[in-house]
This record gives sequence, structure tokens and C-alpha cells, in this order.
Amino acid sequence: MVDRSRSNAVLTRLRALLRSNEFYLIPLSLVLGFVAGATVTLMSEIAQIAHMLIYGIPIDVRLSANERVNPVVALIAPTLGGLSLGIMEWLRRRWKIASAVDPVEANALRGGRLSLRDSVVVSAQTLVSNGCGASVGLEAGYTQIGAGAASLAGQFLHLRRNDLRLIVGCGAAAAIAAAFGAPITGAFFACELIVGVYAVGSAAPILAASLSGALTAQWLGGAPYSLETPHVGTVGVEQYLALIALALIVSAIGIVVMRSSSWVERLFTWMPVWMRPAIGGLVVGAMAIATPQVLAAGHGAMVLDLHRAMAIEMIALIIVLKLIACLVSLASGFRGGLFFASLFVGSLLGKLYAGVLLLVAPSIAVDPLVSMLTGMATLGVAIVGGPLTMSFLVLEMTRSVDVSAVVLAGCIVTSICVRFMFGHSFSTWRLHLRGETIRGANDVGWLRNLTVERMMRSDVGKVPSTTTIAGARREFVLGSRPAVAVVNNSDDYLGLLLLPELYLGELDQIADEIQVIELARYTDVALLPEMNVKTAMKMFDDAEAEVLAVLESAESRKVIGFLTESFARRRYVEEIDQATRGVLGALS
Repeated sequence: MVDRSRSNAVLTRLRALLRSNEFYLIPLSLVLGFVAGATVTLMSEIAQIAHMLIYGIPIDVRLSANERVNPVVALIAPTLGGLSLGIMEWLRRRWKIASAVDPVEANALRGGRLSLRDSVVVSAQTLVSNGCGASVGLEAGYTQIGAGAASLAGQFLHLRRNDLRLIVGCGAAAAIAAAFGAPITGAFFACELIVGVYAVGSAAPILAASLSGALTAQWLGGAPYSLETPHVGTVGVEQYLALIALALIVSAIGIVVMRSSSWVERLFTWMPVWMRPAIGGLVVGAMAIATPQVLAAGHGAMVLDLHRAMAIEMIALIIVLKLIACLVSLASGFRGGLFFASLFVGSLLGKLYAGVLLLVAPSIAVDPLVSMLTGMATLGVAIVGGPLTMSFLVLEMTRSVDVSAVVLAGCIVTSICVRFMFGHSFSTWRLHLRGETIRGANDVGWLRNLTVERMMRSDVGKVPSTTTIAGARREFVLGSRPAVAVVNNSDDYLGLLLLPELYLGELDQIADEIQVIELARYTDVALLPEMNVKTAMKMFDDAEAEVLAVLESAESRKVIGFLTESFARRRYVEEIDQATRGVLGALS
């Protein structure tokens, strides 16, 4: 009993330290980085062993880097893997288990709360998908398990909402840093895509987690997605315009790919849910017979294609097949991400662009390697998001400031174009297709939680529609409330009677003759309890109202309260102020 009391006291003291000063989040971030780095290494080894056992490839050769694979295995392996995933999804729906939440959605809507159990399931499904050869990467599983473990630790330590979101970002940052051996890339990935902001207060924990994850992965055997490039020369100013043009082309391709995801999903909707991944796996396997580069994430193929000459026709064929394989894999139900696949396809787009430019306009030809790196980063920005993430990935790959500068310019152009013309990254686009409206990881969960029901006053006054002005004046004193609800004999809402209008001097002479229904306003406008503050304020603006009634539901006309515009706006400003202080790292 004494030992338990001591452990509880230590835990209470630890929680108090973590809540009192963000400095104490750094040691926690280092531990989470180690856990994420070790997990990433383990998952990558399991996937590689699965590829070796299933496809009979050498242990030190990536699946997509093989010249050919056994056609029978290529057809059977993804089909059986897809069948197992389809059965799992069928059981989930039958047992009415909620689908897992990813780190972006968790940080945007749930204050960083993730289920570790769901994260383990998603990571296992990602391993099955990648291990059987489906055209998806493991990075989604990496970030899911890293963020899930971080969220569990944060919830156990009772971290505040902003600190919990930050710790989830640390877990995701460590996972990406471990995967690519790129700590700066991991840190900016977390800032841009998971936490949603750059802030001084969050920099130290996220960088600590990234460094810890990257060093752990290197110590355990090397980052699974690390990329090495030969020395790249300086980039002339004349090449900038040509590479910016490439960024514009890639932007359009990225938007087409994301738009196509919903179209491809519709092709599978007529099939039973348990059958969809199996059919998708069969399609991917058939394309793998033509070129194994469509299999898995494509890391081996990318390393191979960076260093060899390829015919333009072959490059174009691989681009088309890989994009189709990725879309079919995800649309049919395989788990995984498009992070590395977008890098791979983008590098091929850059290589194709350089080859075509050399043929049609030799005078403005660009360095093929620089073009590949630009295409890689810009398609990554178009599909995944994060212009600084992709730019720093190139910087850590090449150690070249010149190349990184032109890549950064291309990434900014791509980000602006995709944001303006489309408005979503691939992850938020898929959330949009599910009915969510978020466009990034910025914390909007507080906005949804600040509902009309939480803000309204329930001491609403009611007056029958047949009551005269004089009668209403006797019942409700001026200044006692801003308005009263006018109701019929069934107590249904008919409108609002504003008390300042009830006491207008020009009504004194006819106060005993006029019924209050003739002064009722906003007869067709009312709030509902589940509306959030942003929706409520829009209704205030549209109706040009200072106060609105709150009805029981959309089907019921029973009045349960009222809300004033001034109070709603004050609460909105207070919540924004609190969220801003959290972003800037200030203690609330």
C-alpha cells in the first residue's frame, strides 16, 4: 500500500511538472522518439522479410527494384492479402466498430486523442498491405503507431489539449525522421501536417523527438526509406523558369490524382466489401507482371531509376501504371500511404520532363537529377502537402543549398496552385469525402465543441401570440432580458419579441389593441443546440439579428433557450485567444 502511494505521488508530481513547463516535454519527446524509431525499424524489417518469403527475392534487394517477379506469385499474393483485409473490414462493419482515427484528424478534431489499439490495428493492416505487395507505403503505419503511442503517453500523463497535440506531433515526427533518416524533415512534417503550425514553443520537443527517432533507426540498422544522391552541381538561373514550369505541370497531375481517387472508389462500390481488396490486389498483381516497380512503396525502384538511363516510353509507362496501382490499392481497401509513392512518381515525372525538354528545346535543357528532385518534392507537396517538409528532405538528401533553393521555389508554386485550385492534400481530401470539412491539422476541435447548447441561456421567456402589447409589458420588464419567444397554443415557436421594440413610445396609445404576434421577428430563423459557434454567427449575420431563439431540434418547434450575438462572439474570441496562446507556446 505504501509503495502504491509513493508511485501515485511520483506520478502526480510528474504530471504537475509536465503541465507547469514545456521544458519537461523534451525528455518525454526523446523517449517517444526512441520508441518510434525502434518501431519503424521493426516494421520495415517485417515487411522486407515478408517480401523475401512471398516473392523469393534476396533479403538485401527491395521488391520494386527486381527486374521481374514470378507472375503466379504476383497475382496470388496481393489477392490473398487483400482478401484477409476485406474480411477484417467486413467484420468491423458487422460488429459496428468505429473506423480508426489518423493523426491529422485526431489533432484537428479530437485534441490529439488517439486509440493505441486502433493504431496497432491500422499499422498491422498497413504491414499486410505492403507485405503482400500492394502499391502503398508503410509511412502511414509508421506515423499512426508513433502518434498513437505518443497520444497514449500524453493521456496517461493528463497533458493539456495543446500539449497532447504537440506530443502526437512528436510521435509522428520521430516516425518520419526514422523512416527517411532525416530529422529536419521529420520535424517540419509534424509542424506542417500534424500540429498545423510553426511555433517557438513546440520546436524543441519536436526536434528532440525527430533526432531521437532518426538516431535510433540508424543505430538499429539504418533508415528504411533513406535516399542517397550523387553530387549535384550548381543550378543556373536560366533553369529556374523551366523547373517552375515543371512544378505547374506536377500541380495539375497531383490534382487529377486526388480527384481520381473518388472516381476509382466508385468502381468498387458495387462489390461486397470483403471482396474489394482481393480484386484490387489482383489488378495490382497483373500490372506487376509488366513491371515490379508498381509493387509496394517503390523505394527500391526509385533508387534504381535515379542512377540509370531510361527510355521516355518506359518512364511514361511506369508513371501511369504506378499511379493506377496506388489508386486501385487505396480505393479497394488496402491500408497505407502515398507519401513515398508520390516521391517516386514525382521523380519519374521530373526525369520524363528533362528527357522531353532535351528533345524539343535543347537550349533550355535541365539537369535530369535536379529535375527528378524537383518533381519528387513538388508531387509530394501536391499530394501530401508540406512545402518545407519536402524542401528539407531534398536538402538532407543532397546537402546542396542551390538545389534546395530551386526545389523550394517549385514547392511554393505547387502549394499555392493546389491550395487555390483544389484546396486539399490527399489526407484531408479523403476526410472531405467522408463528410469532414477540415483542410489541415489546425486545431478546430474546440470550434466544434463550442456549441449553441453550451452558450445559450435556458431561462427563456414565452408569451402567447394572442397576448396584447400591454399584457406583455406587465409580464416582462424592460431590461430583464433582450427578447421573449412568441408561441402558439401548442407552445410552438412563432417568432421573437424584442423587448426594446415592445416598449416603443409610439405603441403606447394602441398597447391594448395590438397583439404581440404583429411585432414578432425572425419567424423563420432559429438556432439548434448542436450548431457550433461559427454556424451560429453566420446565422446572426444573415438574419442581421442580435438575438435568436434556440429550438429543441430541426423537427421540433419547442423553444429551449436563446443566444445573443454579443455573447457568442465574445466566447468565440476567447476560444481563439486560448488556441493562439497554445500555438505560441504560452501557458494557459
